[in-house]
Amino acid sequence: MSTAGINSQSGTGTGQAYVNGPSQNPVALQQLPGVTYGMTHQPTYNPMLAKAPAPPGPGLFPSGAYQSVPPVSSYQPGPPLTSYPAPPGQPLLTRPPMGGPPSSTPPQSASPSPGPRLPFAQATPPPPAASSSSYYPNPQQPQSMAPKWQYNTAPPPMGQATSMSTPPRGPVANHVNPASSLTAPPPPSSAAYSSAPPAHVSHSPTQAPGTGMPPTSLHGYTQPGTAPPPMNPMASRTYQPSRPLYGPPTTGPPLTGPPPAMKPTPPPTGPPVTNATPPPPKADGTVAGNGPQTSNSYNHVDNKMAGLPQLGPPGRHLGHYPSLPPGYQNTSAPHNASSPMHPAMQAATQPYTQAPQPYQQPPGGPGPAQLSPSLAAMSLQSSTPEALIVVNLLQERNLLPPSPIPAPTPCLPQDLQKINCNPEVFRCTLTSIPQTQSLLNKAKMPLGLLLHPFKDLSQLPVVTSSTIVRCRSCRTYINPFVSFLDQRRWKCNLCYRVNDVPEEFMYNPVSRSYGEPHKRPEVQNATIEFIAPSEYMLRPPQPAVYLFVLDVSHNAVETGYLNVFCQSLLDNINALPGDSRTKVGFITFDSTIHFYNLQEGLSQPQMLIVSDIEDIFLPTPDSLLVNLNECKELVQDLLKSLPNLFEKTMETQSALGSALQAAFKLLSPTGGRMSVFQTQLPNLGVGALQSREDPNQRASAKDIQHLSPATDFYKKLALDCSGQQVAVDLFLLSAQYCDLASLGCISRYSAGSVYYYPSYHHQHNPAQVERFQKDLKRYLTRKIGFEAVMRIRCTKGLSIHTFHGNFFVRSTDLLSLPNVNPDAGFAVQMSIEENLDDMQVVSFQAALLYTSSKGERRIRVHTLCLPVVNSLSDIFAGADVQAITGLLACMAVDRSMTASLSDARDAMTNAAIDSLSSYRQSVLTVQQPGLLAPACLRLFPLYILALLKQKAFRTGTSTRLDDRVFAMCQLKYQPLAYTMLMIHPALYRIDDLTDEGALNINERTIPQPRVLQLSVEKLSREGAFLMDAGIVMYLWVGRNCNPNFLTQVLGVPSYAVVPDNLYLLPELDTAESQRTRAFIGWLRDQRPFFPSLHVIRDESQLKASFMQNMIEDRTESALSYYEFLLHLQQQISK
Repeated sequence: MSTAGINSQSGTGTGQAYVNGPSQNPVALQQLPGVTYGMTHQPTYNPMLAKAPAPPGPGLFPSGAYQSVPPVSSYQPGPPLTSYPAPPGQPLLTRPPMGGPPSSTPPQSASPSPGPRLPFAQATPPPPAASSSSYYPNPQQPQSMAPKWQYNTAPPPMGQATSMSTPPRGPVANHVNPASSLTAPPPPSSAAYSSAPPAHVSHSPTQAPGTGMPPTSLHGYTQPGTAPPPMNPMASRTYQPSRPLYGPPTTGPPLTGPPPAMKPTPPPTGPPVTNATPPPPKADGTVAGNGPQTSNSYNHVDNKMAGLPQLGPPGRHLGHYPSLPPGYQNTSAPHNASSPMHPAMQAATQPYTQAPQPYQQPPGGPGPAQLSPSLAAMSLQSSTPEALIVVNLLQERNLLPPSPIPAPTPCLPQDLQKINCNPEVFRCTLTSIPQTQSLLNKAKMPLGLLLHPFKDLSQLPVVTSSTIVRCRSCRTYINPFVSFLDQRRWKCNLCYRVNDVPEEFMYNPVSRSYGEPHKRPEVQNATIEFIAPSEYMLRPPQPAVYLFVLDVSHNAVETGYLNVFCQSLLDNINALPGDSRTKVGFITFDSTIHFYNLQEGLSQPQMLIVSDIEDIFLPTPDSLLVNLNECKELVQDLLKSLPNLFEKTMETQSALGSALQAAFKLLSPTGGRMSVFQTQLPNLGVGALQSREDPNQRASAKDIQHLSPATDFYKKLALDCSGQQVAVDLFLLSAQYCDLASLGCISRYSAGSVYYYPSYHHQHNPAQVERFQKDLKRYLTRKIGFEAVMRIRCTKGLSIHTFHGNFFVRSTDLLSLPNVNPDAGFAVQMSIEENLDDMQVVSFQAALLYTSSKGERRIRVHTLCLPVVNSLSDIFAGADVQAITGLLACMAVDRSMTASLSDARDAMTNAAIDSLSSYRQSVLTVQQPGLLAPACLRLFPLYILALLKQKAFRTGTSTRLDDRVFAMCQLKYQPLAYTMLMIHPALYRIDDLTDEGALNINERTIPQPRVLQLSVEKLSREGAFLMDAGIVMYLWVGRNCNPNFLTQVLGVPSYAVVPDNLYLLPELDTAESQRTRAFIGWLRDQRPFFPSLHVIRDESQLKASFMQNMIEDRTESALSYYEFLLHLQQQISK
């Protein structure tokens, strides 16, 4: 595999351009309009490309504001469509004809009819859309359309293909339908389906989550000699856009996008768990100093491994098999029964809570590659699955389920589903994969994966073996979804090559039996961790190295953060992950750079000041990073004295750029983690920035400026850091503009994290101080992986083309992660490059190779298996609405930066229009009036509206630029479970909590109030309501709130004396207080960050923030949920 991308990290090479956010696979270059690159290549649907004119509504769309539309948030449930009031002077919408598709829509096409879409009830014609590129290949199609994404395709390959061709696999079992657990009453006239989807598949329990392993080259495989040629592609029945693909330019500056929002499932639950299985003993050599450029490609490790003989010694005795960790005997224990979880988590993990039955695959028996008999048994001739029950969104008032939604269960045979990967770790937007790209285009939904690869897991099988079994062709790790042809041969589930089973693999260390390779732990667990042999090391594993870079300017001292930081580090210094080799160091800065000599033997720390910030150097390179165990007393002395050292400073300037350069020089020899604390805009030396925010434009309905970096200094430095295995985490604590769009690049491209505490002050904002303390404790003590790389592989025929997250793409598909942490999520977009019509299932594998804080090289591998289907109804039945929303959010962040915020907003709206339009035209056989959606997508319009009103994308509401950029960072970097709370907060009434239906956790009773719709009509002046918005919680107290709640929970005699800035609930010895605190504490425990709590009244300043999250209500600048549904219906009915 090519290593051309190596030198480009430092900006000196001729390799791949710097990439992050949406990184297009360099192997696949952009397609020329109208050029076809092969019979099976289908242009992809992408809502980010131009389409219909922008829809109506001030702020929500570019123009055409409503004229005094009365609020309609409190409409009565279930009246006929005509009973809703129309905006004054504007006609009501007409219903589409009953008998078939609207006359303006071609029956064989999922595309809208010619002619621009006019916003409903709009008096003035819309302006031309921002994008002028045509969405349609035919000349008669409209040219002026709203932006669309190019969903599921990479630019077509030039030269070697990036995906693997698929040999025929025998008869195809069609119409495998995942049965979702979403239910909704059918409307009066349920639609018939051209082909009845299959029966509901039982949700069989699945094993506990496990882990994954080292990356290897995805595309550097050799074509299996026995594979028959691929079948001809199915005839496409969809339009074939020929417009140029939307994507990063092949030349020019790289795209930048904030960190990702990732990919696990429903809200996390319980405190983060660490590995229950102690690592087996392993003596690793101590680390040696690293050369100037830590090797930037692990490809030669793969190549070396590919050439290794896989056979072990022929006469190996049982006793010589490497021992496994003690916890191995319980590899798949159920989730901790003693700590029940949030309903969302319970739902998400329900199929995964029982220990899996052993996967008994007899030698020579059928594997997933020969599944037609078992899949055919689930034939389609059965009743409509719950996921496809038709819902009329205009008539169903209460669509929000009382508890959060579980991830849909793929429609797989029970034995496969039991061992499939947990959706908290690995989740796909479509749990049924279309056979062809044209079918995917017709469905008009994005295809992608959301990952949480280093998630804390309560059960993690760990294997120590001198032989890690991998496919000799595509380098896939052996997994539960391979096929054993007999005891000595297995077939890869990604490239279908037949491989030999090594002698050592014949012995099963769990059962201590010989001759049953299919019962090995690697073939029983979809998530597993290997302790890697020396072949997976390019140098001795590095020690844990932590460098803290602290702003000590006058502004920083005023905030008071230094006291909190020093005290928190003192409290947790013995809990820092590491071993006897752990090193720490400190740099402080204002207009000069201060180093601290902590060499053993000194009586006190020695401060060294470098004032030449233009040519930074290390004054005593050997004594600035010291062994923590040997110099702990000096480190503690420094932390106790630092806050006092600068308390009188009047230095107002900030030379952050020079401090980062010094820190990079210090960490380069070893790699490690750099933690940067900054409180103002850097204004001195390299990397100095100017304020770009105009406060008068914060509420502008026009496009938001300055979402991209002002300089490439921080990005280039981040790429240098990545090359030396250094990650940078940024803590921004400020009451003023700091240009997070520029500063955030230092973390985005080095696989770091961004923490943001607006208006931080130790006296004026105690809630932020508490949040900073809790976040810092988690940050300092959580698990960490060093010098990591991750590769995602998929079955041949599928191709990954765009990545979202914090990383640097080192080669076409290898993500460089100098640090990996358990709170980071990633997302990828995929396309179908070759027809999958000979397969019943496809697989995806994420392998993460990292060095643990104890100096072990480990490989964590996650493998996901999904069915292949050939009907649109099956694709819709398997849609995962939350995963789709999370992936669209990542795509919209990138679109905001590369095009404009209004383009991103229009594209999100069109994503909802297109998918529901495709459903109506191609799945429903009996057309009905109204806005119809399958039950599994019934919340899709609500989530899209929530995204449009989210801080990252909203317009017309005053939003600080740093706040907006941070929200974008979170959408791209957070795992999906946490992202969904930011997009659509949860609202509960808590003044009447009872023990009915409560959970019992550790002898505590946790009430379970129902989730309410985000509308003012759900509020009551007689009640108290808790809104959980992810990183913040609001407790709104009604003016006539029950006096019992005020006295028993808030500890105040009346509403009038509720304090303005109350952020802690008093610990009262009452049942009501205990219930309320238990519920809030339980919600907080389910996420790795700490959400601050604000108790607010009608008069509170924060009431506006609380009300802005009422997504279903109309505001001056955005539509209500019902108005939004009317707009979607009007567009779909054209």
